[in-house]
Amino acid sequence: MTNAQPDAQRTVVPIEPSLLIAEAFNQAQVTELRHSVTSCAHAAGLGGQRLDDFVLAVNELITNAVRHGGGQGWLRLWRQSEHLFCEVSDHGHGISTQRLDDRSRPAADTAGGWGLWLARELSDSMAVDTGEGGTTVRISTAVTTPRPTARHPHD
Repeated sequence: MTNAQPDAQRTVVPIEPSLLIAEAFNQAQVTELRHSVTSCAHAAGLGGQRLDDFVLAVNELITNAVRHGGGQGWLRLWRQSEHLFCEVSDHGHGISTQRLDDRSRPAADTAGGWGLWLARELSDSMAVDTGEGGTTVRISTAVTTPRPTARHPHD
């Protein structure tokens, strides 16, 4: 770059400013990946019941990817502003429109069909992009990081 000024300040805008995990997985890695999600989500400010709910929702998505999406998947976890996002993709044959549109709770004696319902119930938002080439599900939850309390100078 011949026209660049050596002392000019540069602004670097990362493509993904707070990417925490980007990892391919298969059945053998589900438990390890769930532990990684738990650690990263906690470090990103999620705690208590919200952490437990989010991790359970993610676990349902990665289990679905392995079970219904060709035995493997891809997970991305990131924090953006005051939200934590998780996206799970697979290369299965997609989810039927009927299944996606059914938002009713599965019957208590139903062995399967709980994954998407649980993920939707346990997260603040859920979006699904599905087709013959696979499925991507993105969930999010609000992160409430405790702010330090102001201290009085005489305390």
